[in-house]
Amino acid sequence: MTLSDELLRSKFALALRGMQPLIWCLVIASFIESANAQDNVGDESTIRYPAEYFVDFNPMTAQDMVYRIPGVQTSSRGRSGGGSGGRGFGSGGSSEIIINGKRAAGKSNATGQQLQRITAQQVNYIEIIRGTSGELDVRGSGQIVNVVLFEELSSTAVNYEINMESYADQERKPGGSVALSGKAGQLGFVLSGEIDPRYENQVRKEHSVLADYSDNDYIREDRIRDQTNYNLSANLDYEINDFSSARLNALYREDDNPTEVFRKITNVRSDPNVVTVQREDQGGERNNWEVGGDYELNRVNGDRLKFLFIANQRNDDQIRARNNIADDGAETLNLFLDRTYVTEERIVRGSYTTEMFFGQDIELGVERAQTTLESGIALGLSGDGTSDPSLRGLVRQNIKNANSTVEEIRYEPFLIHNYVFSDKMSLETSLLYEASEISQWGEVNKSRDFGFFKPTFDLRFDLTPQIQLSARVRKFVMQLSFNDFVANEDSDLDSNVQSGNDDLRQEWGWVYETRGEYRLPNDVGAVDVGAYYHVHNDRIERIDVTVDEDNPQSTNGNIGKGDMYGLTANASLRMRMLGLPNLQLTANLEVKDSNITDPLLGINRRFRDYDRGRLNFGFRHDMPASGITYGGNWSNRFEGNIMRYDVDDIEIRGGDPYVSLYAQFVDSRGLTYRLFSRNHTDNTQCRERRRFLGKISAQILEEIENRCWNDGRVVALRVSGNF
Repeated sequence: MTLSDELLRSKFALALRGMQPLIWCLVIASFIESANAQDNVGDESTIRYPAEYFVDFNPMTAQDMVYRIPGVQTSSRGRSGGGSGGRGFGSGGSSEIIINGKRAAGKSNATGQQLQRITAQQVNYIEIIRGTSGELDVRGSGQIVNVVLFEELSSTAVNYEINMESYADQERKPGGSVALSGKAGQLGFVLSGEIDPRYENQVRKEHSVLADYSDNDYIREDRIRDQTNYNLSANLDYEINDFSSARLNALYREDDNPTEVFRKITNVRSDPNVVTVQREDQGGERNNWEVGGDYELNRVNGDRLKFLFIANQRNDDQIRARNNIADDGAETLNLFLDRTYVTEERIVRGSYTTEMFFGQDIELGVERAQTTLESGIALGLSGDGTSDPSLRGLVRQNIKNANSTVEEIRYEPFLIHNYVFSDKMSLETSLLYEASEISQWGEVNKSRDFGFFKPTFDLRFDLTPQIQLSARVRKFVMQLSFNDFVANEDSDLDSNVQSGNDDLRQEWGWVYETRGEYRLPNDVGAVDVGAYYHVHNDRIERIDVTVDEDNPQSTNGNIGKGDMYGLTANASLRMRMLGLPNLQLTANLEVKDSNITDPLLGINRRFRDYDRGRLNFGFRHDMPASGITYGGNWSNRFEGNIMRYDVDDIEIRGGDPYVSLYAQFVDSRGLTYRLFSRNHTDNTQCRERRRFLGKISAQILEEIENRCWNDGRVVALRVSGNF
């Protein structure tokens, strides 16, 4: 056994030891409850919750109903990220929400978001599906939540909400939403509009010292973002006949983010101290739209033909103008940055599913995707040179790769085979081949071809109706961020623009996961534990692209092979054993690690910004007789060695736990009043940055910056109802 094997074993042993208290609490609770409980799961792994199950909870929407089911909110934490990919329709996540067995053809307008627009009166029952089948509209999910609506609705339903949010600086912002849903003949529809306040007042404080630990400067920033999102969406479902149906989804959103920054820099190296005051105007126009749809034809023999499409566009035009403020209040512009991005995506997918024999079915299909980014960036600074009127009279700076178009054309034929060996075991096998071409033109002209074979094997075994074991092996290919190909804005005060990299390759690798779930009898809850190991190739992090050694430069690039691994435990329990069946406790624990060779220092380290894990606790207590519900959540990541390595600096991050609380009351008319506090403890996040003279490899420390920031507590009141 090698030294690395010993280190890996010791890390997992320490991780498992840290999980033991939670695991033992869950096991003890399950045995206490199982002593005299009845089996509510039945003979199949699919669990059904009829509408009557939720009556005592006074739900207003389908989302309220889903959140009352033990295990739904915690199950998605059972499979860690890092290999999710997120490409096209084919990416399967940890859990999936579908409506009437169908997944919406959308990304921004996904199925899960429709739940808050559907009234509880329209829901017939909700299923938790833990098996695999060709009849399902999703693939490779840990569990599937199927919300089934009544086939016939007597009338339309309106769900509405008005809210008021109060912020730490005494600012108040209104918002609200309204959704109309129902059926007109064969046409089902959900139409909604929303005004969502996203105001933020963030205070940042920074103290820096020089290499000899003498004071350098103090910086205070007050950052006010006065943002409000406006959303319009439509979800249509048309039953053409008993064998065919079609769905159409549309979304339009405006989310302009005007931001004003006041900055005070105190240089304490001089006597008297030199104070610089700055004001920045940031923000601009941002909007996006999306249209998606699908058509399904079912044959008499059970075969199914399906076509899906998505078209979307994201427009992001951002401006940053920085002014120095003199003692008399006069402002002098010294920086103007204009950045424009237009991102478009077009996806089409067709597939044919047929039953074979001996519990087998197969799906054959192909997907085509086109993704495009049009990027432009212009920077003006004060100084010597020719003033540019388009940059408000400042001097235009030369930026490499400032104006470019990046496009990816991807084809993905696939074959998905489901084999139900018995009523206890099933295997889903996916065989996909991804062929893509990435082209860039403008200031850079380049085209490259890529090909990846992406198999997936998902095995599930129901040891009992309550206990399910699963294992999955999957090859993934990560979606590239086209912003990394082009010059981009840098938030660092000492650097305005980051370089792009026109030679990026997709990050890819293998995921190995195993998971065991136990759904406790008598609807007490669900417990699951899991382990994962991911192998990443062509990992994307910062690389050195320095041309002038006196001016170190970096960009995002492929740095090689690395691993990540961890253990998870999740629980959602009703305290029936304590005589409190409507008190639900949730807990999530993840311990994890990763390693990769740093290209800048040649050392072995964690992935960029990769923490040690996270611990979350939550509770919810429903009091049906009085119509009162209250609860809260506490979340904290395990600190230490959360690092960012760049060519001339190293950062380490940390912060306080995040706490939220809420209380809800439903009156006799069915109106719901919900009071909640977000970021209740006003948690502080901090970053230490070590700057070096030249590259970090020279190890000549120049400055240490310690920055902390607070967003402040947000208290909101929401009133909702339906008719």
